[in-house]
Amino acid sequence: MTDWPPQRLNAPDPSTYTARQQEIHHAIASGPRGGVRGPLAVWLHRPELAALAQDLGRYCRYDSTLDPCLSELAILVTGRIFGSEYEWQVHKEHALKAGLSPDIIEAVRLNQRPAFANEEQEVVHDVARVAHETRTVDDALYARAVAVLGAQRMVDLTGLLGYYTLISLTINIFRIPPLGNTPPDLPGT
Repeated sequence: MTDWPPQRLNAPDPSTYTARQQEIHHAIASGPRGGVRGPLAVWLHRPELAALAQDLGRYCRYDSTLDPCLSELAILVTGRIFGSEYEWQVHKEHALKAGLSPDIIEAVRLNQRPAFANEEQEVVHDVARVAHETRTVDDALYARAVAVLGAQRMVDLTGLLGYYTLISLTINIFRIPPLGNTPPDLPGT
């Protein structure tokens, strides 16, 4: 058990939900996420933001052209760069279930470059890191990414990185702690 800083903004109390908040809560809870937690719960303070963000998130996570293993790798890189423990905690398990190597996950956790046997994973990792660190990708990496992933998956990867940046900022700004108030998994957080 760790003493995390107090959460700055808790989710709205369901007993005080407006009709729109109830509608959005139900839509999120009955979808593939199976519940309303973390950033999605905080977004319910602004139900239209919650509705639109969860639609984008559903697409990025479940309906994009990226294989779940690639999506989860990009999410882990984003969570690591932002030091978002909640995001890391949730998506580490999803990444393992999607087939991402525990060695790759551990290297990302330690902010080290993983050893890749899969070119698609390497490109996704490199694009995610470079995009977050430099706010763009150079021509060589872009050309490599399009050659390996194709234009459609590159668009989906960029959208996913943007969405999980929103998630990370929500977690960090409102200090959403990991589930169960667990000890930090990411060095330096």
